[in-house]
Amino acid sequence: MRPFRFGLQTTTAQEVDPIAAGRRAEAAGFDVLLVSDHVGPGRSPLPMLAAVAATTSTLRLGTLVLNADMRNPVQLAWDVTTIDHLSGGRFELGLGAGHTPHEYAETGIELRPPAVRKAAMAEQVEIIRRLLDGETVDWDGEHHQIAGAKLDRSAQDRLPILVGGNGDALLRHAARHADIIGLQGLGRTHDDGHRHDVKWSTEHLDAQLACLRAAAGDRFDDLELNALVQVVDVTDDAAGAIEELCARIDGLDPDELLTTPYVLIGTVGEIVEKLHACRERWGITYFAVRE
Repeated sequence: MRPFRFGLQTTTAQEVDPIAAGRRAEAAGFDVLLVSDHVGPGRSPLPMLAAVAATTSTLRLGTLVLNADMRNPVQLAWDVTTIDHLSGGRFELGLGAGHTPHEYAETGIELRPPAVRKAAMAEQVEIIRRLLDGETVDWDGEHHQIAGAKLDRSAQDRLPILVGGNGDALLRHAARHADIIGLQGLGRTHDDGHRHDVKWSTEHLDAQLACLRAAAGDRFDDLELNALVQVVDVTDDAAGAIEELCARIDGLDPDELLTTPYVLIGTVGEIVEKLHACRERWGITYFAVRE
């Protein structure tokens, strides 16, 4: 059975010291320090992680997730393999297809339909994988055209690529090409570009796992499953905390919240028990929490 891993997603806000955040995460026993990616005030994720790499020794470093739609895959792979070498082989690349309208407006990049962004990201995953593995890449796809690209291979024999997102097409491709699947229980993006519908039902998660398993075939057992935990509340009154959460967010089922991996509410013992139950039922072993 795959061992647990725990990631801490820290903010890129300017007022937060990333060096201190990395040292806190390493001292607390987290496996990975993770950063998100939203253009605007605050720090850019890759330079921030490079700085953390220089001041930590065992902590792995990752993105959860980079907007692949705003990046050239060759340039991104170059940055990634550079940080991997500088960190002694501790980098993990998390990719998503983007969703925040104001970031596209501010950068002048066209906000294409979700299906198009996901298809373009699928090509990027394959291109970046080959570049990180030291291959010379020629690619003539629908979304990317590349001739003779070659980089130094990553310091790791296989630098892990996480793909986060929703939809059967994305999950099927990720099952065949990614190393880590990022599950977050989120649905349609609201007009503000940040808030989402929540899909914290066991039925939805069961369907996602069935899709992954069917697409992955023999490599399913090699996939690491990640859950982005949206709520952590250590309390002796789990029932009261769940009731309060259901009052704040429409459409939640209290019974589902006792099972779903996206909400960890209860005593330390109850949360530990739930983590083991999630590993047993779905194979989820990598949990990321927000600072």
